[in-house]
Amino acid sequence: MALSVVDLYRDILPKTNCGECGHPTCIAFAGQVVADGLSLSECPYLSSETVERCSIELEEQYAKGKWTRRDMAEDALAWARERASSMAPATFPARLGGELVMDRDVPVFHLPYFTDTLLIRELAITTREGLALTRWEQVFILNHLAQGGTRRPTGRWKGFIELPNTTSKIKNMVDSVEEPIARAFSDNLLLLKERALDQGGTVETENAGSADIAFLFSPFPRVPVILLFWDADMEEGFEAKAKLMFDETVTDHLDIESVVFLGEELASRLVEPKPQQL
Repeated sequence: MALSVVDLYRDILPKTNCGECGHPTCIAFAGQVVADGLSLSECPYLSSETVERCSIELEEQYAKGKWTRRDMAEDALAWARERASSMAPATFPARLGGELVMDRDVPVFHLPYFTDTLLIRELAITTREGLALTRWEQVFILNHLAQGGTRRPTGRWKGFIELPNTTSKIKNMVDSVEEPIARAFSDNLLLLKERALDQGGTVETENAGSADIAFLFSPFPRVPVILLFWDADMEEGFEAKAKLMFDETVTDHLDIESVVFLGEELASRLVEPKPQQL
């Protein structure tokens, strides 16, 4: 018989809320046991027989995924791998740029990524130095492989709001990408330029418009991004402002969720750059 949070609390636990397990209440402890696999033995008031008996039932429901908390990153990664598995590696260079290299009869796709190169072997992704990516980064890369786009950039630029199906994601782009960049580099254009150049950006003048400074990035060979930046003007009462511009072909190569992730990755690299590998 499966054990729910209520079952554990009502029938098994002492209901004293003593806190000795490290949780404030018995119901909170029960939730961790059922959803996250916390061991019942963490409760000091259960007999070893009770723990052993209940653990058998719990292990069975864990194996079935019953009431367990979903690992969203792992689920997304499994979905992205399945989506990308239908794409033939031989098509990658023509569609995405990069180079396909045979290594012991196994094709390895070398994909430029910001200032690094990713090595993709049978959908396993590492950096040039052999470092693994986070699961969300892998989802992002695999979605790029799977999107199936073939168009090359046209040089016609659009703000995020101008891309199709972005209404629900505009706030994410503003709150987690553009505003953090604006705050970090307000009244500090020199630091912004230094960070942008470190990420492979180049000063953009042709498509800068009224911005005080603009940078062109190439996160992927077929996915350029322009960062427009207006510095604060306290005398006029204007705060700093940042805006990302995308080539009109971006949705051929990235879904909208991935476009937002790309913006977040760029913002992170600029605002909180990772230490250089020795």
